[in-house]
Amino acid sequence: MLTKKSQYAFKALTYLANKQESGPVLISEIAKKKKIPLKFLENILLELRKAGILESKKGKGGGYFFKKDPAQVQMATIIRLIDGPISMLPCVSLYFYERCKNCDEKRCGLHDIMKEVRDATLKILENRTLKDLQD
Repeated sequence: MLTKKSQYAFKALTYLANKQESGPVLISEIAKKKKIPLKFLENILLELRKAGILESKKGKGGGYFFKKDPAQVQMATIIRLIDGPISMLPCVSLYFYERCKNCDEKRCGLHDIMKEVRDATLKILENRTLKDLQD
């Protein structure tokens, strides 16, 4: 399940992608138009800037804008950045693997099924970009 933080990130990124030709967008505009709490949005956009997805400009004509082309940013990247693992179990995670306690992965039917779920989910999320979310 996507957290509220990820949902807000996608709303903000979609808004920025739709406004891309207009130049930098003020954080207050995004917060107001997308109904996202300002302080929460500030933290989200800062994370996205630190990850190299967004850039910001201070002063007159400033705001946030894409550093990377939205068509090159996978949805899976945003989810991992904001929420962490995409997989439902830590023992099937590609980037956040952890062995489950009291479990033998070689004989665990749940492990095998959750691996299939992860692969099916990633097949979609790694082939969809922020460009696909644009209006």
